[in-house]
Amino acid sequence: MTPDIRPLVAGNWKMNGTGASLGELRSIGHGFMGALNAKADALICVPATLLSRAADVLAGTPVKAGGEDCHAKESGAHTGDISAEMLKDAGASHVIVGHSERRTDHGEDDAAVHAKAQAAWRAGIVAIICIGETREQREQGATLDILSRQIAGSVPANATAAGTVLAYEPVWAIGTGLTPTTADVAQAHAHIRAKLAEKLGAAEAGKVRILYGGSVKPSNAVELLGVANVDGALVGGASLKATDFLGIAEAYLSL
Repeated sequence: MTPDIRPLVAGNWKMNGTGASLGELRSIGHGFMGALNAKADALICVPATLLSRAADVLAGTPVKAGGEDCHAKESGAHTGDISAEMLKDAGASHVIVGHSERRTDHGEDDAAVHAKAQAAWRAGIVAIICIGETREQREQGATLDILSRQIAGSVPANATAAGTVLAYEPVWAIGTGLTPTTADVAQAHAHIRAKLAEKLGAAEAGKVRILYGGSVKPSNAVELLGVANVDGALVGGASLKATDFLGIAEAYLSL
């Protein structure tokens, strides 16, 4: 945790969810109506097909709806793509950019992520910029170098804490059940904060939320979310079930 930064617990549904899943969203929204709302912000990023319905379901609760990706352009001949303006129009407050699955499956590089972050701001929504190393890179001892490179290339120089969230997701820990040690997480997040300070200035970098993602679950949430410079979580599979997502968020009731 970082003093004076309000944590954010964000869910990423990835390519999961239909209208039948909206009941889980409703339960998540209701779960934040009490004590949890005093401790943390909450967000669920859903497939574009669900976004407007998700925003309607979550209206009146503290939980926000977000998108999972956007195109860098506002409009044009880009069949199948979705602009940040379209996400905003459908009810999104945030959008994930640069997730490792986009980088791997679609060949997105740091320059593409940089452009998408700027597109999010153009549309008036918050960019959640994802960074993280692969298993091979970790085994080579290159984790901090990879994070430095991704911050340099993916985070625009005009980023602000109001419009930007960083999410550190060690690629090898996503959906595998594996997690780094708390010392590893602390080292990575401290490095990210330091690199942001070099780029944005210490005052602005000190306010940016840095989330941890990678096999976060209720059983390890207190341990991970209590690490210095960890300002919340980006939750994958565990965000599909209200009981699991709320169980992770409830870590803040004891931290």
